[in-house]
Amino acid sequence: MKERSKGRTQEQAAVKANIKGRKTVAKYEQLDQLPSQLKQSRTYRTRKDPFGKDWPQLEQMLQAAPELEATTLFEWLCEQHPHRYQENQLRTLQRRVGDWRALHQNRLAVLEQVHRPGEVLQSDGVWLTELEVTIAGEPFKHLLLHCVLPYSNWEWGAIAQSESLLAFQRALEATLFKLGAVPDYHQTDNSSAVTHHLSPTDSTERAFNQAYLALLHHYGLKPRTIHIGCPEQNGDIEAINGGLKRALAQHLLLRGQRDFATVAEYEQFLEQVMTKRNQRRQQRLTEELTVMRPLTVKPLGPYQEIRLKVNRASLIRVQHNAYSVPTSLINQQVRVRIYEWHLEVYYRQQLVETMPRLVGQNRYHLNYRHLIDSLLRKPGGFRNYRYREALFPSLVFRQAWDTLNQWYAPRKADLIYLRLLHLAARHLESEVAAALKQLLAGQDRWDDTTVTRLIAPPPLPVPQLAVPPINLSQYDALLGEVSYAAA
Repeated sequence: MKERSKGRTQEQAAVKANIKGRKTVAKYEQLDQLPSQLKQSRTYRTRKDPFGKDWPQLEQMLQAAPELEATTLFEWLCEQHPHRYQENQLRTLQRRVGDWRALHQNRLAVLEQVHRPGEVLQSDGVWLTELEVTIAGEPFKHLLLHCVLPYSNWEWGAIAQSESLLAFQRALEATLFKLGAVPDYHQTDNSSAVTHHLSPTDSTERAFNQAYLALLHHYGLKPRTIHIGCPEQNGDIEAINGGLKRALAQHLLLRGQRDFATVAEYEQFLEQVMTKRNQRRQQRLTEELTVMRPLTVKPLGPYQEIRLKVNRASLIRVQHNAYSVPTSLINQQVRVRIYEWHLEVYYRQQLVETMPRLVGQNRYHLNYRHLIDSLLRKPGGFRNYRYREALFPSLVFRQAWDTLNQWYAPRKADLIYLRLLHLAARHLESEVAAALKQLLAGQDRWDDTTVTRLIAPPPLPVPQLAVPPINLSQYDALLGEVSYAAA
């Protein structure tokens, strides 16, 4: 039609429009309509509706419970009418249910937000364990406390083992000191490290934790959270979380391996990836930095310190978890420094113990070397000891105790096992484990004396050397010569 308006013939217009013949052009000229205007929507079915008999009942079920899935409805139909439907009709029902939802089921619309430069820093934890990273060959379970400026999408963060307040502090400090500036707000979800329930019966009202408010006050930030159950309000950082995970997976493929010698080496790898991603965001980041306040305060310490009293069981409880310390500290006050990955226990000014920090609640970390002397004095307390499972350093020790229980009476089996632990505490644990593995592979009965002979064989006899008699007159003659020379 456009070519005809330019004066082209019907044949020329047909060639330009890639139409086979002049008659087609003539037809549309006579109708004075375009092909798209001639199309009419079809209001009839080309085949019989296979769900026509049961659809009214299915529609009632969907109205009563809109979250019902088409697969569940199809299984229900097959149970009600075993010979009426075939498996290949499931897709038809899925389209039918999809059409019903489009016409009758309201959804929550995403409300796009206007981001102002330098206004807010969003933080969120994203698990990276699925990347299958290992540290010195051991699986590394961890997450990244991810911090993002929504206006420029500039990102930074720090790895952690949980969304604790200390993890938020490490990530926030790393981000602010990387920027050298401070926005107005810090926005998070309703993590227990940030907020707490106001009422045990009402989960919809939460308030900020005082320790978190003190952290933000130090840097001059105002707190802000999303509404409960509304993760889409953190949509910017959620989207960047996915992009960062994909980028890390790709860089790991380029690296050729997923094992790192230390956690510090892995952190350096993460920082390199985030630095590359931030290079294309510099222009908008500059806009944000111009309106942010300069960072003028010093960073807080990398740990939290608390004072505790060691109980009579030689245990301390830190963040709802139990840890053992040397029995010499029973009833003494100690200072515990809580780092992200470990704890340090101080008595006076002296470091007495370092242990990994546990995540969660009601867990325990006991060192059998702290308690073995007490257990040997009271062997009857071992079998029903609350933390008995922590007194098996490795699987072979547990297998040894199970074997001893089959051979000896309970009290004797416990005493033999405690002596084995005492051997492991005085010698190398690996030597005792190797001896136990060797004995378990055999059929002969053994006890702690057998293990002692394997790891500490009897000393070789010391040869007796003949001591020749000493002639003191030789020394007298020597002293005489010295006196003569002096004269």
